Amino acid sequence: MTVPGPVARCGSACALALSTLILLTARPLAGQLISIKTVPIAQGDQFDIFPSHHRGMGGASIALADTLLDPFRSPARASRLAVPRLFASPTFYGISKESGGGRTLPLATFAQRGTWYGGLSLAVQEVDPSRIPTSSNNVVFGPLPPPGVVGVAVPNPGQPPPPPESHGNAYAFALLGTTLAGPQLSLAASFSWARLKGVDGVEVLYPGSQGIDQFGHAVDVRLGLLKEWPGERSLDAVLLHNRFSMSEDVTYAELFWDPSTQRALQRQRLDRELERTETWGLHLQYERPLAASGWRVGWIATGNLMSHPKIPDYEIMSIPRDPGHSHAYQLGIGVSRITGPATFGLDAVYEPIWSHTYAAAAVPTETSLGDTIPVGGKTIENRFRFSNALFRMGVGRELPIGSRPRAATWQLGVAVHTIHYWLNQQDHVQDASRAREDWWVEWTPTWGLTLRFPELELRYSGRVTTGTGRPRSQTDGFVLNDPAAFRAGGLLVAPNGPLTLEGVSVVTHQFSLSLPLH
Repeated sequence: MTVPGPVARCGSACALALSTLILLTARPLAGQLISIKTVPIAQGDQFDIFPSHHRGMGGASIALADTLLDPFRSPARASRLAVPRLFASPTFYGISKESGGGRTLPLATFAQRGTWYGGLSLAVQEVDPSRIPTSSNNVVFGPLPPPGVVGVAVPNPGQPPPPPESHGNAYAFALLGTTLAGPQLSLAASFSWARLKGVDGVEVLYPGSQGIDQFGHAVDVRLGLLKEWPGERSLDAVLLHNRFSMSEDVTYAELFWDPSTQRALQRQRLDRELERTETWGLHLQYERPLAASGWRVGWIATGNLMSHPKIPDYEIMSIPRDPGHSHAYQLGIGVSRITGPATFGLDAVYEPIWSHTYAAAAVPTETSLGDTIPVGGKTIENRFRFSNALFRMGVGRELPIGSRPRAATWQLGVAVHTIHYWLNQQDHVQDASRAREDWWVEWTPTWGLTLRFPELELRYSGRVTTGTGRPRSQTDGFVLNDPAAFRAGGLLVAPNGPLTLEGVSVVTHQFSLSLPLH
């Protein structure tokens, strides 16, 4: 399978070498948080764990109310829950070709008392990293080769490291709000926290490592306002602040010369990589009915201001990064129609994004022009400009069973996400610049089925995302035939072979149960 965009045109090594942002926004509660990606790396649906009415319809949401999912994205919309409810939504995802997977069990409850309403959710999660073995970087001594030959590559005889273990994460969410009956105004605030021991896909960003120990957390605070007018018109506003912080202790096997044994031996090296991203966001959404019967229209405008105090120096990258910042926006329109038992939804969203990252000099650095860049000065600057688009569409229809006219519902849909960006890079050390353009398309067909009983609702939804891939590291060992060359520092052994980005698919299944508490 060929992954489109950068991989199809120049190979993954080229794409990966030029990239300086990969998964900056892989964070819980992704609603109103805009994703930034510069490489089509497959990312599992690790944080997409809450139930939704329209998941099987491609996730269309601008002109369709979703009383299950809306409270987690916009806290003031929890006022629309008519009766107290208990939710459970076991979610499972897997990435093809043994590239990872995960399981999550969220439980949530929402209730009202007078003009006040609130909610609480807890979730536990297990994330399976990729099972592809990594490089062991072994060196073996052999007989002396012909004159002038230092080393000969042979298949790596070393044993690969043991497969990585699954990681457990925990999530908590709380919401509290009130409704002012006179002006039909709802105000609410929500707080979410995640303890993260594993983020999906991180291990493939360090293909030569022997092991990765992750630890971090994410905090999300939101203030929401919902204003409703007669005639089913509404305006929704959300102000959010999100902090994402991860530490990654990466273990490598490196060679060193042991004078006592006169041999090259291996030892472990531990590198600590830090990732920090802080986001301020504002989201506005307006909905109203159209003159035609059953039709509604909605508009959204979202803005994110992100600061990146630290971006990890991933092994698959060739450019170190230091602090940077991004500003991302979404402008979208959606239409929907509910006529009898049938529902239709369509969203179209445009995403312009600008990002600036740079590398700072650790020591005074001389440039090719004879100048000196002081400590902390910019050695390389990377400026990205994105022009992304998101399209979601779906249909659903209620089916009668016996005497119950709304006993079941089927849904079908599709979501298409196009990523298109331009990179302008300035190398102040070499006094050089280069420009690059890349793009790819991610396709996500969806489906769903709902069964309604007098006591409860059962929902199933599924989806599969294609158009992305996972890096692979193919590494050969080396026979070191001249120990003196290694001891003198005259031999450079590459830690990894060529990187390839292999196309994979991400399949997600969610089962949700909704129980009214009355």
